[in-house]
Order: sequence, then structure tokens, then C-alpha cells
Amino acid sequence: MSPESQASEALPSRRRRTPRGGRHRGDESFLLPHGSPTLILAVPGPARHAGTEIGGELARLVEIEHTGQPAYIAHLEGDEANLHAVLAGLPREEDRLAAVVVPLSTGPDPALDAAVHAAVAGAPVRAVAAEPLGPHPLIAEALHDRLADAGLARADRIRLMTMVTAASGVIVATPGDATAVRQAEVTGVLLASRLAAPVFTASLNDEASVKAAAEQLRAAGATSIAVAPHLIGPEPEGALVSSAAATVGSAHSAPLGAHPALARLAALRYVEALSLALSE
Repeated sequence: MSPESQASEALPSRRRRTPRGGRHRGDESFLLPHGSPTLILAVPGPARHAGTEIGGELARLVEIEHTGQPAYIAHLEGDEANLHAVLAGLPREEDRLAAVVVPLSTGPDPALDAAVHAAVAGAPVRAVAAEPLGPHPLIAEALHDRLADAGLARADRIRLMTMVTAASGVIVATPGDATAVRQAEVTGVLLASRLAAPVFTASLNDEASVKAAAEQLRAAGATSIAVAPHLIGPEPEGALVSSAAATVGSAHSAPLGAHPALARLAALRYVEALSLALSE
């Protein structure tokens, strides 16, 4: 089979879906042909850890709403459903791409990305690693929705503009160091545009960073502040959200969880990685 014909068979086609009612309506998805590489969501931490059920919920959303084929989850720590074991359990076909591994993270994470690439490199089947889910405008959409769920922002859908209610400024609190903060600033800018309110970014791992962001917001005129966790749920930094908000006397929204926007992003990252692999 020529590379061109292999690519034609392996690449998903886009399909229009009948619009669903409700808040997270989408207009298109990807239909994977039979025999497409397996989509694996790489979840931080071990199985049976707080928040790891989110990976399973997102996998179901990816299958139902986007690809039409099963998506699997694999964990980066522990022995149960470990990424190495999941990759080793896939059918082996010479020279055929068996899996695309999508990191379940809102942005580049050196430790997580290294673990994914190491598992892919050591797999007995051919596999590739996709990019993390963010930064992407859909992450900002999901953050906005979680703020609204907590009563910290409201979308006025009649006039198609956003009115901030309980919070006049937002801290996007991300896991990681100063590099992670800079990467999350892209999402912060997009969120600020949606909210028409100031947004600053801080590290959940650094209390001083959160305090500095709060001071910047107050200097910008914000009289009430909300913390928006820039994480999905399985990350260990999820335990730091409440204390970070308390440090600056603010409320906070929930982690993104199994938001439909993340399922859409997982399918998108899969297709991007698959297209790149087949073009090489």
C-alpha cells in the first residue's frame, strides 16, 4: 500500500452532526475509519486516585461525540492501567501505527510530556505522542463555563456578551513553574476577552505568585477576585486550589473536569498527530 493510500484510509473524515440543544452544542466531529490507530488519553497520577475518573468520562465523550470508536485511558504512575502496559497490550502489526497518545493536560508539562514520550519510545508497537490539549481557545471557553457554574461569571446569551457578576477580576491558577505560567497567559488573554475583565496568571505551586496576581488585579481596579484552576482534575495540584483562593480571600471555580471542549480538543490533537505521522 502506498503512503498516499494509507493516509487516505487512516485519516478521519469530518462529519456534520445534527446540532444538539444545550450549552455545549458542537457542529462537527471526526469519524475514524475502521483500523485507525487507537486513541489513548494519558492521565497524570495512578489509577484510583482522586480525579482519575475524569479520564474515563472524557474518553466516553470522545467516542460518542467525535470519533465513533473507543478511546482508552492509561495512567502515568502505578501498575494498574499503566501507559506502558496499555501500549504493550495493543495488537502488533509491522510498520502500522498502533496508537496516538494524547496527554491529558491543559498545557506543556515537562515531567508529564517526558513520561509520555518515554512510554511511546519504549513501546513494542509503533505509537506517537500528541501535543497537550492547550493552550487553545477551547480551554478559555471551558474556564469561562466553570466560572459561570460557580456563580463567578455569567454569559448573557441574549445580547451575546459576557457580564461578570461575583468577580471583577480572575486569576488563572496553573500547575507548574514560571514557564507554565507564561504558557497559560495565552489562555488568560482569551479568557479576559470573553469576560471583558482583567485576568492575571499565577502558579498554584507558588503562593507568592498567586498573591502577586491578586495585587495586580486590585491595582487594576478589581474589587472582587475569583481563582480559575487551569487544570483538569487528576493533577496533584488540584489539592492546592482551595488554599490558593483562601490566601487571597477569593472564591474559586472547579477544575475543568470532563468538559465537552476537552473531549473535542483530544480528538483534534489525535488528528493533528496522526496527520503528521502519516506525512513523515
